[in-house]
Amino acid sequence: MLHFPGVRLLICSKRTERRTDGANSVGVSIEISYDPSLLVAQGRALLDNERDPIANAANLAALIFGSLERLNWAGFYRIRAGELVLGPFQGKAACTRIAVGRGVCGTAVAESRTLVVPDVEAFPGHIACDSASRSELVVPLVRAGIVIGVIDCDSPELDRFGSTEREAIEALAALFVAGSDAF
Repeated sequence: MLHFPGVRLLICSKRTERRTDGANSVGVSIEISYDPSLLVAQGRALLDNERDPIANAANLAALIFGSLERLNWAGFYRIRAGELVLGPFQGKAACTRIAVGRGVCGTAVAESRTLVVPDVEAFPGHIACDSASRSELVVPLVRAGIVIGVIDCDSPELDRFGSTEREAIEALAALFVAGSDAF
């Protein structure tokens, strides 16, 4: 048996087929998932002894993008003069400015809550920075009760984000706020 720390292999389905030569063939579907506690531990290690918010946001964006499968964008937006302004990210070029209350990111800020959107096409006012994005997870960054920005994750796959990803990104958001100077 192979063991990779922080990685879980889940057998999703098994089917047996009869081959033309009379032998049986077994097909197995395997899903690889990453332990969210490992992602959070890696985030904590990246932020250790570094308070610069740009350096920390850049490292966390790279960690998220490199660790979570099936993403096409991961990054930060920060509040500047009452609107969201693009921060460090991984992926294709993105919208530079987003009004509070507009799109998934702006709505997460206006409502000061995490938004998991299984189908962005069904979200009223969705902003298509990348037309390939089909689902989105946005976590507000809150310091002293005030939203200072968001972590945004996009996927080209419908219904990509569940409670596991939500909890991991929320934990990284809390680490970022606690471990970084003013953003």
